[in-house]
Amino acid sequence: MTTPVQERAPVDTTPEAAPPLLELRDITKSFPNRIQILGPIRLIVNEGEFVVVIGPSGSGKSTLLRTITGLTDVTSGEVLYNGRRVWSVNHKAALVFQSFALFPWLTVMENVALGLEAQGLPKPERHAKARRYIDLVGLDGYERAHPRELSGGMKQRVGLARALTIEPELLCMDEPFSALDALTASNLREQVLDIWLSKQIVTKAVILVTHSVEEAVLMGDRVLIMASKPGRILADRAINLPRPRRPKSREFEEQVDQLYSLIV
Repeated sequence: MTTPVQERAPVDTTPEAAPPLLELRDITKSFPNRIQILGPIRLIVNEGEFVVVIGPSGSGKSTLLRTITGLTDVTSGEVLYNGRRVWSVNHKAALVFQSFALFPWLTVMENVALGLEAQGLPKPERHAKARRYIDLVGLDGYERAHPRELSGGMKQRVGLARALTIEPELLCMDEPFSALDALTASNLREQVLDIWLSKQIVTKAVILVTHSVEEAVLMGDRVLIMASKPGRILADRAINLPRPRRPKSREFEEQVDQLYSLIV
């Protein structure tokens, strides 16, 4: 009697999908007085996305960035980067502050190279790398200047160059244009977009916090709308407008009106 041959189950050779660049799993943040600032928040950010976060003051936008970069611990939930939980400062991320946060006694070169010094790179190597990003943001020739000798827009360019010099995969920006005059802010927005779209940097995604709906529509691929008490995401909207975007166009104004209608 012949024993029937059992067929072996086919091996699944389909490659597993790569995890998202950033994932927030029901994160919350409360202060010691038990006031809940954030959450719960769920969010996925994939490579190639420029995500803008808008919402009223007190909705936890800056706190959200600090939890994403690991500068602030979450009270509950998980922050995952490339599928791995973030337990401390995320060295694959960088944060550009609203207030420039430059050291006044250091030159432009020294401020920009500061993160590389912390990484232990030799001086010639960190200065060569810093010089590339100083040139990229339009500050070539100002390497030896001190912050007191720079305008507000130039100081923010130093902050941007410092963040880019450590070559982060995730670039976070906390209202980087709000302290600038209208013309300077407009020029710097265009420069940030040019750098991002030119693929001259290794950064894989950008998260920008702003109070300006117009700025969100101008720059973002996605816009997250937050509400307060506690801070949470009310809506996640894609901006499907071709670049470069025209703020005076009907399509642009329609997107702005739609986002305004969602803000509480």
